[in-house]
Amino acid sequence: MIKTIILAAGKGIKMWPYNSLRPKALIPVSNRPLISYLIEALYVQGIEEIDIAAGKFSDQIKNLLRNQTSVNVLTLNATEGTADTLCQAWKQKEDPVLVLYGDVYLHSNDIRILIESWQRNMDFPLALVSPISDRTGNHIGCALEDGLVQRIVGHARDGITHRFHGFIFPSNFYKYLTHCRSIFPSVEVGMMPPEEKYIEAALCDFLQDGGKIKAIEAQMPLYDLDKPWHILEANRYINTIKCDELKQHELAENSYIDKSACIEGFVKMGKNSKIGRNVIIEGNICVGDNTIIQHGAILKGNNVIGDNCEIAYTCYIERDSTVGNRCKVLHGAELSGIIMDGVYLYHYMEIAGIVGENTDIGAGTVCGSLRFDDDNTIQKTGIRREYLSDAWLANACYIGDYSRTGINAMIMPGVKTGTRSIVGAGVLLNQDLEDGTIVQLKQELVKKSWGPERYGW
Repeated sequence: MIKTIILAAGKGIKMWPYNSLRPKALIPVSNRPLISYLIEALYVQGIEEIDIAAGKFSDQIKNLLRNQTSVNVLTLNATEGTADTLCQAWKQKEDPVLVLYGDVYLHSNDIRILIESWQRNMDFPLALVSPISDRTGNHIGCALEDGLVQRIVGHARDGITHRFHGFIFPSNFYKYLTHCRSIFPSVEVGMMPPEEKYIEAALCDFLQDGGKIKAIEAQMPLYDLDKPWHILEANRYINTIKCDELKQHELAENSYIDKSACIEGFVKMGKNSKIGRNVIIEGNICVGDNTIIQHGAILKGNNVIGDNCEIAYTCYIERDSTVGNRCKVLHGAELSGIIMDGVYLYHYMEIAGIVGENTDIGAGTVCGSLRFDDDNTIQKTGIRREYLSDAWLANACYIGDYSRTGINAMIMPGVKTGTRSIVGAGVLLNQDLEDGTIVQLKQELVKKSWGPERYGW
């Protein structure tokens, strides 16, 4: 069976604030680390010999996979880009290698098609590609003709139709990785490539030398998690898959649904979980172990709820939303999006977007989700402006891990707050907040004497 390498050593700077304490490969999507879907898809195709090329957060990946002996996590201290990462991880250089990205959600059928295509022709590289539908991504893309890659350009203005998501390389491709340039060789005039060694740059040299690269177009939806809103897109898709599979109630040991609950769909419940009195569920949902949903909670469907959660007291969870493990969504709290593990939403609040792990949201915190002009917020990744057509994604707020908000904090549409940050009580935040920062309201107080004499006594 072909050797597989998953690349997971990148810094993921465009994913801020969710790259500060984890690799992109471990970002939770529908309550599972992203890379776990990829490993499962490889197992389905009978591939168990897997190397993961990891960087700064390799210890986290090792911890996640500590019981999977067929997966080997390689710690790379420094890498100059994906070409250098693959060069370091490709140990048996005389053998071909399947190369996938740890921050991409792929269906196992597309992996199967890629492998079967390789088995029919092992003479030149194969590339798994998908059509470019979102031009805001600024991808390294390619143009195809008769199933072959004809042209590769970095961040092209036009003329590029597909982007890369994985490869199978024969052993003779290794030399191109070792001689890869640190400046991307194929860009349009005026573009400014960074100093980084990309696999696609090595492919450019391969094409220039007369080599052929066969393109295999993905047949199933796939998601490349590059920026925070991509988490919401992938989460919505995977939630839909999980919930659409339900054709009847699936109740594990000691789980229970109260007769007063109004359920317009099907529920999958883990052990010792309960749906209590007056709960309203308008669709299918999946619930983990030891989770209590009760006292008039409203869930719109396509929801995935983790283990050991409490959801109660007339809270509202919008369609496609996900609640992590050990979370509380209580008295009058409204959620549209994702809260990761250990997030508390207690009293009277509206959260629209993503909240990172172990974050305490103060009473009355509101995330704005609609502008007065009904336009979409311009998102930013670093200093780059990103124009999103989907209002739900553009106006979502992104709150980092291990953070807090004070009572009545207001976070305007599209704002991001960093890891270990605090938005103080009463603050109206209309700009991104850095990691490890507290922002507090400074107000001027006026004191005057007051008493009965003010009323004419």
